[in-house]
Amino acid sequence: MKYPDFRFRPKQQVLTDEQLEAIHSATLEILESVGIKITHGEAKALLHDAGAKVDGDMVKIPAWMVEDAIRKAPPRVVLGNRKGERTVNLEGDKTFFGPSLDCMEYLNPDTNERRPFRLEDCRTTSRVADALPYYDWVMTINVANDVSEKVADRYIAKQVLTNTKKPYVFCCNNKESLRDIYEMALLICGGEDKFQQAPLIAQFTQPIAPLVHYDSSVDKLMFCAEKGIPLIYYSSVMCGGTAPMTYAGALAQGSAESLSGLVIAQLVKPGASFVYGSFTTIIDMKTTIHSYAAPEMSLMTAAMTQMAQRYQLPFFGSAGCADAKFPDAQAAAEAAISCFSSFLIGSNLIHDSGWLDHGTVASPAYMVLVHEIIEMIDHYMTGIDIDEEHLAVETIRKTGPGAQYLTNPHTFKHCRKAWYSDLFERKTWDAWLGEGSVVFDERLREKTLKLMQHEPEPLASDMLTELENMQKKWK
Repeated sequence: MKYPDFRFRPKQQVLTDEQLEAIHSATLEILESVGIKITHGEAKALLHDAGAKVDGDMVKIPAWMVEDAIRKAPPRVVLGNRKGERTVNLEGDKTFFGPSLDCMEYLNPDTNERRPFRLEDCRTTSRVADALPYYDWVMTINVANDVSEKVADRYIAKQVLTNTKKPYVFCCNNKESLRDIYEMALLICGGEDKFQQAPLIAQFTQPIAPLVHYDSSVDKLMFCAEKGIPLIYYSSVMCGGTAPMTYAGALAQGSAESLSGLVIAQLVKPGASFVYGSFTTIIDMKTTIHSYAAPEMSLMTAAMTQMAQRYQLPFFGSAGCADAKFPDAQAAAEAAISCFSSFLIGSNLIHDSGWLDHGTVASPAYMVLVHEIIEMIDHYMTGIDIDEEHLAVETIRKTGPGAQYLTNPHTFKHCRKAWYSDLFERKTWDAWLGEGSVVFDERLREKTLKLMQHEPEPLASDMLTELENMQKKWK
């Protein structure tokens, strides 16, 4: 008998097709009848001339304009590494995880000391991310408490671009700092043509929930569309805080906020690279925090992923983050459910991996722990090979009842395909005692400190010199 040769990728859905259409219809209704608030003069003129209704700072976008923008946007966005290799292909249900490298505070993995984040800490987190293969890209929010906030975004970008070769998603203060970071990327890529072939950077900017587009964000949106810089336009909504308490209402509002940015981008330049999304989670009514690990966040991220797949737009998601204060059992459980959900639903560009305490603490140790979880789930997602070799009927026939497979050539051929960890241990109790009784926290600490010594591939000396010259001009 010949068996079929195929592999099924595990998959989940949280919305039916009818529910997706209902959210889409509500999204269009919000944009058409409620509208968005926008004060940016040039963007308002673009929208008015294209057919939107502009009344002061309120803009109502007809459904046909939204649908037209969705059709014009590319279904695939590619990011490249320092070498010009196209390593992150955002389309369909392909998943790519990236750690957020900086935050307001830093958790020292050696001492568990928590303190304000410094520029040097970004060098550390960049190198740890560079060393971990299941992190495909990296992200920063431009925080360094020992550098002026007016230029911290550029200093942070320079640290990242010199300490990892991976694609880089960044936030920045304004269009001027965006231009400076873009120029650094052009230098490293070797010019505009090579940058367009494999963009090293992508810009993250966002509207303010509910339904407000502020001038600086629109400036950056339009600059990215003009220059061909991949743009993530991603609102952040809290059920019961900045959006309806009901999940469907929050999804519709978040979708409207992101798609209104898409309309502007496509008016600036049809075909501009755009990544859709919204961080939809709850406000914890007991603590008033914006939860980074509630199961509702994972559920709504999955729903937004399905909306992106319906629109054939790349999606920006969140997973691998925690409300826990340390990389402990709570943090591991919170990361596991969000990462597993994101893999199963097929989120594309997944950020915030490695953040603790509802998005206030960067932790190298937690980056390492989440990477282990990602690697484990990635192995699960490969599915099960079904063909004559893997069904092994002939091997079973030759071995026969009552025999063993430990020394069987078939076992030798396939045993290395199993997943093994150097962080999670499977020893017997006696073996564990005999090897020093090293508990998980200590194993995580030792692995993290070792990864912190990783030396990334350096930039050419002339590039480093030119980056230093650029830095002298930042004011």
